[in-house]
Amino acid sequence: MSVSLFGYAKTTRAIAEKVGPCDFYDDKIVVPHKDEGGNRLMPPSMFDPDQSDLEIPSPGFPPTHPLIKKAKHLISEYDLFLAEGKERFLPSSSPIIHRQHPYTIWISGTNGKTTTTRMVTHLLEHRGAVSGGNIGTPLAQMNPEAPIWVLETSSFTLHYTRYAKPDLYLLLPITPDHLSWHGGEDGYIADKLRPLQTMREGEAILLPEKWKERPTDGFKIAYRSPEALAHYFGIEIGKVHFEGAFLLDALLALGVSKILFDEIDYDRINDFKLDPHRQEKIVDSRGRIWIDDSKATNIDATIQALVPWRGKRIHLILGGDDKGVDLHPLFDALKAYDLHIYAIGRNAEKIVSLSREYGIESTLCKTLPRAVEAIDARHTTESVALLSPAAASLDQFPSYAARGDLFKELISSF
Repeated sequence: MSVSLFGYAKTTRAIAEKVGPCDFYDDKIVVPHKDEGGNRLMPPSMFDPDQSDLEIPSPGFPPTHPLIKKAKHLISEYDLFLAEGKERFLPSSSPIIHRQHPYTIWISGTNGKTTTTRMVTHLLEHRGAVSGGNIGTPLAQMNPEAPIWVLETSSFTLHYTRYAKPDLYLLLPITPDHLSWHGGEDGYIADKLRPLQTMREGEAILLPEKWKERPTDGFKIAYRSPEALAHYFGIEIGKVHFEGAFLLDALLALGVSKILFDEIDYDRINDFKLDPHRQEKIVDSRGRIWIDDSKATNIDATIQALVPWRGKRIHLILGGDDKGVDLHPLFDALKAYDLHIYAIGRNAEKIVSLSREYGIESTLCKTLPRAVEAIDARHTTESVALLSPAAASLDQFPSYAARGDLFKELISSF
C-alpha cells in the first residue's frame, strides 16, 4: 500500500513512524531523496494520485494547495487512528488496526482550546486520561492503552476529518479566525460544527447557545454564560477560583467530569496552573498590576481579557500582525471600558486611526519598549496595564512567547 503524506511536519512524520516508509510531498523539497527512516521525500510535482492508495495532510496544509485538489483518497490523522472500520485504510497487519479505541473528548473553538484541554486532562488524569492533538502530541505518539484521549482539535483537522467522531465534543465560543484558510467565515464555522453531523444518540455535545439549533443525533448541552453552565451542572461557581475567560474553561472542564463520572472536584480544578502569557498577573515593586496576555492573538481573546478589569482604568497594548481582520468588532467592545490604547506593531497606525474614529485615547508607540515606557509614566496602583495585542507577533517577534517574555523583562525593572 502506498501512503502519501502532505507536508514534512511533526504530525506526518509521527504517522510514518507507525505505518512504515511513506512518500512525503513538501514544497520545501526540491531534490527527491530518502530520510533516515526510509521515507521518500519528493517535491509536490511528483505526486501521482493514481499511484497513491491513501493521502494524509499535515493539519495546517491549506485546502487550496494543488496536492489537496489532486488527492483521491484524502483522510485526516483522526480518521486514520479513530475512525470505525479504519481497516479499510491500511492492511489488516498494521498495528493501528488492532489498537484499543480510547474514549475520545474533542475540544475545539476559537480561544481557550489549550487551557480547556489541559484542565480536562488535569481533572481526569487519575482516570488515565492523556492529552494530544493540536496541544502538541500527534495521535501517533499517544499512549494507545490510555482509556481516555483528550484532544485539542483545530479547525484545520476538522476540515479534513470525514469518518472519525468524538465520544464527547466540547465546543468553546466561535469568532472569526483563519478565514482565508477556510474560504470565509461560513467555512470556518461549518468546520467547527462538523462533528455534530456524525455524533450519535446519547453522546454529549457542549456548545454555545448560538448553535443549539444545529441538527445532530447527539445530546446537546447549550450554554449562554458561565452562570448558566454552572447552574446546569450544579456547580457552586464561588468555589471555582478562576476569572474571565478561564472561568468558562474551568466550568466546561468540570462539566465534562460531571457528565462522565458524576464528579465535581473543586480542589483539583483550583490546583490547575495556567500557562505563561495567558492573562498572567504580575505586580511590580510599586504595587502596580501588569497583565501578560501575549497569547491573545485575535480580537475575541482580547475582549475576554478585558472582562475582569471592567471598572478600572486600563492601559491596553494593542497591535502586531492582524492578518487583515476587521478590527471594528474589537473597538465596538472597547467603547465600554475606561482605557488608553498604546499601539505597536505592523497595524499600529490603523489602531490609532480607529481609536480616533471611536473617541478612544491612544498613543502611537510602534514598539513594545516604547509602549511600556509610556504606560509607566501614567500607571498607578488604581489602574491596570494589559498586554493583550489582538494580533499575531511575527511582525516583530519570533513568537507570542518572546513578546510576552520581553514585556515581563521590561517591567521587572519597576
